[in-house]
Amino acid sequence: MIFTKRSMVMHLCSFIALLFVSCVSQTTAPVKSTDAENHPESTATEPLTNEVVVNPDAGQDQKIEPIVQIDVFDPSTITKEVFDSTKTEVQTLIEKLNQIIRDKNYDAWVQYLSPGYLAELSDPEFLKKTSESTRLKNQKIVLNSVKDYFLYVVVPSRANDRVDDIEFIGQNRVKAYTITNKGQRLRLYELEKTAGNWNIVN
Repeated sequence: MIFTKRSMVMHLCSFIALLFVSCVSQTTAPVKSTDAENHPESTATEPLTNEVVVNPDAGQDQKIEPIVQIDVFDPSTITKEVFDSTKTEVQTLIEKLNQIIRDKNYDAWVQYLSPGYLAELSDPEFLKKTSESTRLKNQKIVLNSVKDYFLYVVVPSRANDRVDDIEFIGQNRVKAYTITNKGQRLRLYELEKTAGNWNIVN
């Protein structure tokens, strides 16, 4: 019986020791948890802090253009005295141009062209298009310069112009007309007065 009691005591001690070791291991073992377990609010519904919001207008320069008021010319502001004196000036100018054209004086003629009109006549596309007219094609003439235009277009057609009427289209800008026997108004020139001198602008 003594042996049996000692065996039971030993078994009981061993059991207690094992139970103690098991409890200690469970207490000291690290517990792994996920972010979602510790912070259930940190799920897909949480807004992303690195989210980039694309602005469809980003990188585009947007200018607000100032409103420019354009003054509209009123022909009624031109007095009869100004109209008559201007018409006389234009008639004198055209008579002078007629003589220059008859003399085939290119250097003198070109002085009456505004810079803008001279640039327009110098444009290769303009010269090419004018060269395609029936008369020039029949004569096999190809325009390569403003001087060619003067000699082959202006000289044959503009040496006897007559100004019968003018029309103000600006304070210092007019259109000069000739009137045919049938009463038709044909525009000869568009002229602009700059620094006291009239120049051909069209």
